[in-house]
Amino acid sequence: MTIEQCLATIDLLCTRPFPAEHGRTDVGSGGPGYHIAELGTSNGYGAEDCWDRAETAEECYERGEEVRDQLTGRWGPSDHIGLQTVQLRTETEDIPEPWVHLSARVGDIHLWRTEGNGRWIALGVADRDEADEIRLLVVITEIDPP
Repeated sequence: MTIEQCLATIDLLCTRPFPAEHGRTDVGSGGPGYHIAELGTSNGYGAEDCWDRAETAEECYERGEEVRDQLTGRWGPSDHIGLQTVQLRTETEDIPEPWVHLSARVGDIHLWRTEGNGRWIALGVADRDEADEIRLLVVITEIDPP
């Protein structure tokens, strides 16, 4: 996906109504109060080839930086937030989606709050599960971060 396509997807999700039920959507997944979109994926690189995986992860992080720079131009500097404590809190607290999903897959995010509709935009690279694809994810949600 080009940077322009990534931004168009984000723009679409910033205005699109949220799904009534949890499930797959045309750009990823969603549920009451949130959308999750894959802006890029490693296309088959799991744990079997650590060198290819590391190279692909680097490409996802670089693409994420390009998208982050564009979003910073729109909404100002992001908050850079680690999600490890959120993941740990899911064991003892009732953390809402999409934050449970995101904290299980992404180590840290860049976070903005849009003016107008007050939606949160979280951008991060899902690379925590070595057996899974590496993905550049964006979450658009009205649910406050925990």
